[in-house]
Amino acid sequence: MHQLLGSLPLDGWRAYGWASFELSYALADRADEEVPSGGDALLHLVVPAVEVRLRSGEALIRCTDPAMADKVRSLLADADSDPVPAPAFSADISAGGREPYQTAVSAAVSAIRSGELHKVILSRTVEVEQEIDLVGTYVTGRRANNPARSFLLRLGGIEAAGFSPETVVEVAADGTVSTQPLAGTRALTGDAPQDAQLRIELLADAKEVYEHAISVQVAWNEMTAVCAPGSVRVEELMDVKQRGSVQHIASRVTGRLAERTEGPWPALAAVFPAVTASGVPKSAAYDLIRRHEPELRGLYSGAVLMVSSEGDLDAALVLRTVYRSRGRTWLRAGAGIVGESRPEREFEETCEKLRSVSRHLVPAHDSATAECQAKVSSSG
Repeated sequence: MHQLLGSLPLDGWRAYGWASFELSYALADRADEEVPSGGDALLHLVVPAVEVRLRSGEALIRCTDPAMADKVRSLLADADSDPVPAPAFSADISAGGREPYQTAVSAAVSAIRSGELHKVILSRTVEVEQEIDLVGTYVTGRRANNPARSFLLRLGGIEAAGFSPETVVEVAADGTVSTQPLAGTRALTGDAPQDAQLRIELLADAKEVYEHAISVQVAWNEMTAVCAPGSVRVEELMDVKQRGSVQHIASRVTGRLAERTEGPWPALAAVFPAVTASGVPKSAAYDLIRRHEPELRGLYSGAVLMVSSEGDLDAALVLRTVYRSRGRTWLRAGAGIVGESRPEREFEETCEKLRSVSRHLVPAHDSATAECQAKVSSSG
C-alpha cells in the first residue's frame, strides 16, 4: 500500500478508506485459512476527486475538476447549520441471541481457565429489520455520542455510520505514534450520581482492571517492536472516558517510529487489530473468534483510515456502528472475556454498547416526506 500510494501522480494527496478485521489474519500469515474468498477486500482506500475539510469558521475545498469547486461552495453556503433533528426509533437489542452468546462466553471462559489464552472479545449481531436513513442516523447519533472519531461512509460495497470510542493507531508526520486501548466497561445512565458510582465500581472491579491491564501490556509490546528504543511510554493510565451509552477505562501508549522508510504503515501493522477488539494473545483469540462467531466480522472491529502524503495516518476502531450491505442492515457489539467473566454480565455489556447506536436509528422516508422535512429544516 505504501508503494501504491507513493506512485500516485498527485501532490499533497489524502486517502480515505477502511480495513476489515480479517486483514489481521493476513498480517498473522494465516491468509490461506482465514481470509474470505470471493474477492472481498481486506483494505480499501480512495483518493477523492472532491475533498472538503471543515475547520472552525472555514472550509478547505480541493477538487481535481475546478468547476466542482463552485458547486461545492454553493452547497456549503446553502447548508442548514442547525437542521431539525429527525425522529428516531430504537432497535430491539435484547430479544434473541442471548442463549447462544452466553453459551459462547461460557466456552471462552473454559478455554481461558484451561490456559489456552488470557482474554478474547466475542461479539454478536443484531439485525435491523426496518429501513433506515443512514445520514439521518449519523446526524442524530452524533449528537447523542461523544466519540473519539465518527464516520459516515459508502465505500467498497458497504455503508456505515459509526461513533468510534477509540483509535487503533495515530501517526503524525514526524513519526510520533500512539494507540489508545479502552477496556473495562460500565453503563452511562444519564444520572450523574449513579454514573459516578458506576465509575467507582468500574475502577475497583478486579476483573475489569485485569482486562484493561493486559490490553495495555500488549499495546506496549506491539509499540516497542516498531518504535525507537526508550521512546515508548504509557500516558493517561487508567483514565475513564465517557463514550455515548458507556464509560471505559482508558490508557494511551505513545512512542516514535524507529524507521520511516515505509511511512506510517508499520505502526498500523504492529497494532492491528486493536487488542481491545481481538484478545490476548491475538493468535489464540483468532481461533476462538472463528470457533464461536458464525460469520466473518468484515468492517466490525476493523478500522476507518485516513492517510496522507505527509506520512500521517489515523485509524479509528470500528465499533458502535450501524452497517448496511446487500440489502441487509445490522448492528454488532462484543465484550471482553477473561477467566472471571460471567455470561449474563457480558451479554448485558453488549447491550450497553449497542445502545450507543440502537436508540438513534432514523427510519427511511419517502420523497414527499423528505421534501417536507427539508422545507421545515430550511425555515428553521
